[in-house]
Amino acid sequence: MRVLGTLAVFLCCFPLAASSQTTPAPAASASEQATPDLDHFDAKNANPAIDPCTDFYQYSCSNWIAKNPVPADEVFWGSFGKLQLWNIAAVHQTILDTAAKAPSQRNPVEQKVGDYWSACTNQAKRDADTLEWLRPQLAHIDGMSSKDQIAEVVAYIHTSIPGAWSPSDPETYAAMFGFGSAPDYHDTTHVIAQLDQGGMGLPGRDFYLNDDAKSVEIRKKYVDYLSRLLELSGTPHAQAESGAQVVLQMETAMAKSAMDIVKRRDPKNLDNEMDVGAVRKLAPSFKLDRYLELVQAPGAGKFIVTSPEFFRGMEQLIKTEPLDHWKFYLKASLLNGEAGGLSDDFVNARFDFYDRTLFGAKEIEPLWRRCVESEDNEIGEALGQAYAARYFPPESKERVQKMVKDIEAALGRDIDSVDWMNPQTKRQAHEKLSAVIDKIGYPDHWRDYSKLEITSDNHLANIQHATAFEMHRQLQKIGKPVDRTEWGMTPPTVNAYEDAQTNTINFPAGILQPPFFDPKEDDAVNYGAAGAVIGHETTHGFDDQGRKFDKDGNLRDWWTASDAQSYDKRADCIADEYTQEIPEIGVKQNGRLTLGENTADNGGVRLSLSALKADLKDKGLDLDAKGEDGVTNLQRFFLSYANVWCSNVRPEMMRTLILANPHPLDRFRVNNVVSNMPEFAHAFGCHKGQAMVRENMCRVW
Repeated sequence: MRVLGTLAVFLCCFPLAASSQTTPAPAASASEQATPDLDHFDAKNANPAIDPCTDFYQYSCSNWIAKNPVPADEVFWGSFGKLQLWNIAAVHQTILDTAAKAPSQRNPVEQKVGDYWSACTNQAKRDADTLEWLRPQLAHIDGMSSKDQIAEVVAYIHTSIPGAWSPSDPETYAAMFGFGSAPDYHDTTHVIAQLDQGGMGLPGRDFYLNDDAKSVEIRKKYVDYLSRLLELSGTPHAQAESGAQVVLQMETAMAKSAMDIVKRRDPKNLDNEMDVGAVRKLAPSFKLDRYLELVQAPGAGKFIVTSPEFFRGMEQLIKTEPLDHWKFYLKASLLNGEAGGLSDDFVNARFDFYDRTLFGAKEIEPLWRRCVESEDNEIGEALGQAYAARYFPPESKERVQKMVKDIEAALGRDIDSVDWMNPQTKRQAHEKLSAVIDKIGYPDHWRDYSKLEITSDNHLANIQHATAFEMHRQLQKIGKPVDRTEWGMTPPTVNAYEDAQTNTINFPAGILQPPFFDPKEDDAVNYGAAGAVIGHETTHGFDDQGRKFDKDGNLRDWWTASDAQSYDKRADCIADEYTQEIPEIGVKQNGRLTLGENTADNGGVRLSLSALKADLKDKGLDLDAKGEDGVTNLQRFFLSYANVWCSNVRPEMMRTLILANPHPLDRFRVNNVVSNMPEFAHAFGCHKGQAMVRENMCRVW
């Protein structure tokens, strides 16, 4: 679960998968296959040739892995990917139904959904419009006569291309830095402005600074990609090549000034509150007031500046790099941000670098899938209304709500039972737990898109309008009370998250489908899968990051010194356990980077099992009772948990994930968790000395 700022995500923007010793056969693209059937729990999927006490991941998943190779247009393939594709197909049908209606029969939301789709899927018009669309934007950059105008161009880019600001990922690739809004670290009842490092097209700082052969190769291909974008937009070949080298040089300088990903995990490192005068002094050569005017930011009295050193480095770049270099950088930022929505030449260039080189994809996704994903990104709550109504009925929501309350009660019991917290800390932990807001399925109030202009014949304009709309919506929050009911994910999303500053846990309807939540399955199966997700997010509020926020979401140390020391000792055990070489790709998994996710995985499964045990006891049932298939409830719980992590991944994607993502590989999300649990050893008759019975079991919660 990647934590950016204070938002912890169950499966991040780089969906995670694990390697396997099993080598599946080649696969066709997902677009050539029918919409995949949803996976459902089946204890018979386990491989009896493998001892569960030796390698539970392989015991649970090797048969699945062999039968489910990665499709040519995917970079990972597992329960998440299958469900995401199923959801995309479901949303696709909703869009088609809406788009097929006569204009007079559509309500305003349906008009935007249908028209966005019509424009996006008209690739011929996108091809015809691209150069004309780009011409005035590039001419504006070419016409710059002074570096004082950098702020104007950055403001335009930030209000024109998707991803310039996202509350779940403030460290954006958009030009120079990210700017938006966020709750005040010390008064989360109000929203203030936030400035974050960004402006780099590679996935993370290490991609610029590592000197191994693979990193050097990736940087060379990145330069080739940027050169291709510049050339497609009309820059002569030789200038495009030299300009791309300039961009890499400038982004490398930015990377050297940027805070590394492990340090960013500590919210105290990001808590740098400044007034506008202090922000100006960080980079006086950047015309901040002009930028704020053009993005229409309200009068911002205070700013969170997550990385002051980054902005000091930006000042040096502005002072030392010539204007022509800045023109190349700004053009590359603009083109990279827009490429996915432009003509096929730009789309394919972007695919060749990001999807093929960085992630290992063999084929590009079909246009219809890319358009569903684009529409979900830009007007996702408009799509989500129909999805939630069709695929997440009230009875499912009611059952999940009970699971959430049962798991929160399990954490309350755990807080009471631990012997390493004193009563004062326990009291405040209970206060925080009691204040958690549970959000399940979809928002209570849908986003108002009435001021967003969407037409059926101009996809490029639709993207720009949607980007400007969202940027304006984010900035208008500044100075106002925090809306704790707002969602950071759309209903069809196969993911979940915890937000430390709003003290909320959030479970979109998209992940509350089989194999995670199956209304037809028994409690052991649902607690093993969906319950582990719920427990994971609940635990995040008390992981090494979440524990630094109080019940109101304020960054405040509410731990006694001795209790904090006891906590850190337990967390160190987990960090060391997950720090391991990944020999198949020659890099090391950093247990410090993945500590929050590892803590949440371990705690989440324990809490869900505790809730299941209490639930079965209330019903007069037993964990060790066998079903008709001869499998006990306890075994079904662990098998269900493992099944959702069965996956295949391309080696390029695995490398990118390990270097840039705070989630461990899937095999560790299974084996490291169960080997820390005596209940697992009991379930499968494992004994000391076997791999799945760890001599030194790590545990925080």
